[in-house]
Amino acid sequence: MKQYRDEGIVVGGHKLGEADRIVLILTRNHGLVRAVAKGIRRTKSRFGSRLEPFMLVDVQCHVGRSLDVVTQVELIEPFARAIGADYSTYSAANVMAETCTRLTEAEPRSRAQYLLLVSAIRSLCRGEHPPRLALDAYLLRAMAVAGWAPSLWNCAQCGEPGPHRAFSPALGGAVCSACRQHGTALPTTETVLHLAALLSGDWVRAEATAPHHAAEASRLVTLYVQWHLERHVKSFTVLENA
Repeated sequence: MKQYRDEGIVVGGHKLGEADRIVLILTRNHGLVRAVAKGIRRTKSRFGSRLEPFMLVDVQCHVGRSLDVVTQVELIEPFARAIGADYSTYSAANVMAETCTRLTEAEPRSRAQYLLLVSAIRSLCRGEHPPRLALDAYLLRAMAVAGWAPSLWNCAQCGEPGPHRAFSPALGGAVCSACRQHGTALPTTETVLHLAALLSGDWVRAEATAPHHAAEASRLVTLYVQWHLERHVKSFTVLENA
């Protein structure tokens, strides 16, 4: 019987049969794992709430033909408790989890994405920054780790030194007037500088940005993520209602 043990954060799951559940766990060393937690929905389940979304766990799995099987779980950090206490935090965490799942589905090993997600979720739980700012910073960095870092100064197409006002998700970020396509967004310079602050971790500048510039930046981040993932991130809909 081939087994493995790893630490990971639960990023999703769904019911299976009458008592089981398929859980998605982003692990440190094994990437995104899909595994069956047998009997978890029963009252006397030995796993209980340890496999709820956003729990950081030490998990042992048996390797199966199509799905692995969870055989043991130990709780490391109960992130779900703090996340569930605030709707804005919960909404941001859901977008993080869904985006990370999309980014790691085809990636055999993605330790950088794992470490980034755990750090972002932990920061959310501690309330270190406003939830939407924390989310935008995470999304920009996750896209950068995946190889889609937006250009926020030089033109993403021709490399002409910036700053440039136009921003195109399809073209890779900021673009000059010569490369700009019809209908390209024209955010303010302050908005673009806010994006750069989030990407670099300059929280003093990011948190000093006027709310309307931060909101404009959030819209650009959403467009950028969904363009490069080539699909709609369902959790964004919940976020808009937060």
